[in-house]
Amino acid sequence: MDFDFDADQQAFIGEVRAFLDEVRQWPDAADIMCPERESDSILADTPARKAFNRELARRGYLGLSWPREYGGQGRPGIYEYLLNEELSRVGAPLIGKGVGCVGQTLIRHGSDGLKREFLPRILKAEIEFALGYTEPHAGSDLAALRLRADRAENGWLLNGQKMFTTSAHFADWYWLAARTDFDAPKHKGISLFLLPMDQPGITIHPIETMGEHVTNQVFIDNVFVSDDYVVGEVNKGWTYICEALDYERFTFYTFSPLEEKLKALRALLCTEGGDGAAIAARPHVRRHLARLTADVELSKMLQRRVIYASSQGRVPTVEAAMCKLYSTGLHQRLADFALDSLGTDGLLHKADAQAPAAGKWEWSYRATALDTIGAGSSEIQKNIIARRELGLPLRF
Repeated sequence: MDFDFDADQQAFIGEVRAFLDEVRQWPDAADIMCPERESDSILADTPARKAFNRELARRGYLGLSWPREYGGQGRPGIYEYLLNEELSRVGAPLIGKGVGCVGQTLIRHGSDGLKREFLPRILKAEIEFALGYTEPHAGSDLAALRLRADRAENGWLLNGQKMFTTSAHFADWYWLAARTDFDAPKHKGISLFLLPMDQPGITIHPIETMGEHVTNQVFIDNVFVSDDYVVGEVNKGWTYICEALDYERFTFYTFSPLEEKLKALRALLCTEGGDGAAIAARPHVRRHLARLTADVELSKMLQRRVIYASSQGRVPTVEAAMCKLYSTGLHQRLADFALDSLGTDGLLHKADAQAPAAGKWEWSYRATALDTIGAGSSEIQKNIIARRELGLPLRF
């Protein structure tokens, strides 16, 4: 297994970093690059961040792995991972759901009409999507979703509720999973739809989590969707969702935020201290910091295993589960250690002028708990590892 990037990939990394150096000179660079932002840093949720994504598009960074016939560059998927790695390092928005799960699924399964309507706009960063998967009774068990899609003339009538829909409060289109056959096995009766977020019958209620991540509760009341906006075949939505999640595992879980957090914490502990000496000079702090440094390197190796498996044409289901389980837990342990080391000052909120590191670590303590839930909880990742890697039975 080769953990290093080749010369072309290294050159691409250098090219992206040079571009980001240019962005640092923009008047609104502070809004675009927010490495201290603990929540929603991957989203294009402000005008400046949307403009940044349009510049990414103009320079050809969107659709790197798309086939050339659809406006892409036909590059291996690792280039999109490398791009997201550099974007996440500086807290800039990632290339997004449109290029990833939406665009890739439309390329493989969408009708010619959907491809013509959406793919060019995705490549120009003109539209934002929200993913309507989770429901009050269908979180980790997504196949248990109940939102109804009943047949109507030339389309479908949708009714139900979605929970924890990130981006719904600023997205343009809803990528929505609904049940179209209640008599089929639960994995077989799901279909995917596209509908505009401003369509009558869609009501959005924002929810702010303890980590200041804005998510949403969405109510769907008698919303009509034309047959033209069904993605792929009816009742095959579960297959499309799983394919999209496999793609997201390859590009979404970046390592660089962990590395940057460790650097920031180490620098802080080397300067802070109320007794005239740096906190990092204390023996127990030095030992713990050394342990965390080794753990961050281990997280990097787990991420490289995901990349390697994907580059070999395998779906990195187990590798991605291991990486997510370990890295999200490590984010929490870094925050725990920071607060323990900083003492009572570490509990100060970022709104307090006296807070160390502008309150980053208190915010991190609140925000990182959510990372172990989103995109598949830690318990789900453990089940994947237990069943698919260790061969353990589903029930004992």
